[in-house]
Amino acid sequence: MPEKSTLFPYFQPIIAIASSRIVGYEALARQYDAKGNVVSAGALFSSAELDIKRRTELDRQVRWQALEKFSQQADSQTYLALNISAAWIENLRQLNALPTLRMLEELNIDRQRIVVEISDAHVDPHKLKQIVQRYRKHGLRVAIGDFGAGSSQLERVIAIQPDIIKIDMRLFKRAARGSSIATDIVHLMSRLGQRTGARIVCEGVESDEEFLFGLNCGAQFMQGFLFAKAKADFLPVNSFEQHAASLRGKFVKNTLPRVQKEINAINATKTLIYRLAEALQDDFNLNELVSWNFTQSGVIRFYLCNNHGDQISPDFNFSENQWFTDPRKIGFNWSWRPYFFQMLALENCGDRDRIVTSERYRDFETSQLCKTLALRLDHERILLVDTVAGD
Repeated sequence: MPEKSTLFPYFQPIIAIASSRIVGYEALARQYDAKGNVVSAGALFSSAELDIKRRTELDRQVRWQALEKFSQQADSQTYLALNISAAWIENLRQLNALPTLRMLEELNIDRQRIVVEISDAHVDPHKLKQIVQRYRKHGLRVAIGDFGAGSSQLERVIAIQPDIIKIDMRLFKRAARGSSIATDIVHLMSRLGQRTGARIVCEGVESDEEFLFGLNCGAQFMQGFLFAKAKADFLPVNSFEQHAASLRGKFVKNTLPRVQKEINAINATKTLIYRLAEALQDDFNLNELVSWNFTQSGVIRFYLCNNHGDQISPDFNFSENQWFTDPRKIGFNWSWRPYFFQMLALENCGDRDRIVTSERYRDFETSQLCKTLALRLDHERILLVDTVAGD
């Protein structure tokens, strides 16, 4: 196998939220600087002075060392994630000649304990798919690294169908700091993971706030300096149990009052909507609604549809404690929206008079995060109410 190199592997633990235990490690290349300090080898691998052949040789040397040390680990429940650049995959001449598989065979490592983490997006998706299929055929799992960075992310998901998705560290940190767009993207990634069965790893977690944000996004795994930097040796799997359990408790304690407040607000809004539905049974004066508690409810508009989903009334908009009408959407059809046909389906199942709520969305006109609530008004009309949703 490869000769000894000035490069060597360090291992950063990955923590499972549910068990608080170390479930895996990411192998990272390290080297000594001029002062003898251990530093990342990332600058070396990205250096323009290092050609692709030499870069690949050094990567495989570190990979061999990491696997050799991993093969000697006593705990058999953890996995090891190996970073493999998609750009290097592009340079493989023979798809059957995958060096990682040869290393695993020589070291007699259970292949189910190995995760191939593919970073970068600049590779032929067809070729990438073939290589991933070969890895999977031999029992390895596959992760997408730095998801959310670059341009061809969804193409990689389609090609790889990953077991694990690691959210790009820079994107995660922007989201945790409160960037609304970054937050929406991270939540979408979490939903993508849930739909595809991929587990979400939040990487670069350095503070309690980032950990709590990761929990709010539904991440299953956490990795970062909050628990440990990459080290030369593996740690006992229960090293961070108390720390993770304490953070989970903090999350519940912090989240419970907010959720209770949201539930109370939702119940108050629903009470107001039922009252509005009753008022709409007869002629009503829009200005009389000003005295109702619409400011606190978060209602921004309501409108009426027929059973076919056609809007038969103007939008009745509420802003700055005043009501005004907007007829531009009369005739628009909303029957294709889930909250509409879900309400009809519930009625057909004998469940009438229930308010059906949509998922959160960004309102085009106000740019606010909203939900739509649907309620049967009478045999011919349906009441739809748009309300501000919590972040």
